[in-house]
Amino acid sequence: MSWWGKLIGGAFGFVLGGPLGAVLGAALGHSLDSGIKSLEVGGVDWSGGDTERVQAAFFTAVFSVMGHLAKADGRVTESEIQAARHIMDRMQLDEDQKRLAIELFNQGKQPDFNLNSVLEQFRKECHRRTNLLQMFLEILIVTALADMELHANEQKLLLQIAESIGFQRRQFEQLLAMAVAQQRYAGRQQQSAPQAKGPTMEEAYQALGVDSSASDAELKKAYRRLMSQHHPDKLVAKGLPEEMIKMATEKTQEIRAAYEQIKRAREAA
Repeated sequence: MSWWGKLIGGAFGFVLGGPLGAVLGAALGHSLDSGIKSLEVGGVDWSGGDTERVQAAFFTAVFSVMGHLAKADGRVTESEIQAARHIMDRMQLDEDQKRLAIELFNQGKQPDFNLNSVLEQFRKECHRRTNLLQMFLEILIVTALADMELHANEQKLLLQIAESIGFQRRQFEQLLAMAVAQQRYAGRQQQSAPQAKGPTMEEAYQALGVDSSASDAELKKAYRRLMSQHHPDKLVAKGLPEEMIKMATEKTQEIRAAYEQIKRAREAA
């Protein structure tokens, strides 16, 4: 049974404990009024490292920190709310899951939301699963970039989040640059107008995080590393909630498309 199935089946998230458990419990308290059926503590083993426990922690952390990030510039704009809802739609959450995600988002906006404690527990719950932590950070970056603009306060907070879960500034800057490039690349792919130009070669290289001077071997190495980091099945096995598998799948499709574009251009040269 998935983490969500256990949650609505009676394994209430208070047994997650700590700051994440408190945030999830508070959000569920509101969600109960919106139609999610009554939840009680069950006899499920939610011990550290348990996949369902990590999935619950990931879901809780993503949406609560997303809410906190949205308020980085002092207020939450309509575009930021729509960006969060767009992420929920991309994850194909059902109505109950959306209600919970919205309540978690609202918890993150509260003045007493303890970001540092939440991130500290989340990092421990992930048990050094670097790819999972990276996916968490990438989802937040994508959300912040949804309005096509990254404000200084947002970037500062994203760096703080990255460092809190174990990434160095250099690693964060690389992830941010790749996220911007991948967003631009995907946007070009989705343009349907006949006169619209597809992704450029420069954008394809940037999406893979390499220079055009990279050798074929270096290019393939970068491609394989990115595909391994974002492989949906591997991420779910490590604790990515199954509801978020679509985002991981889209990411691998973008990476593969960029790689294939470069390969075709090199073979034709």
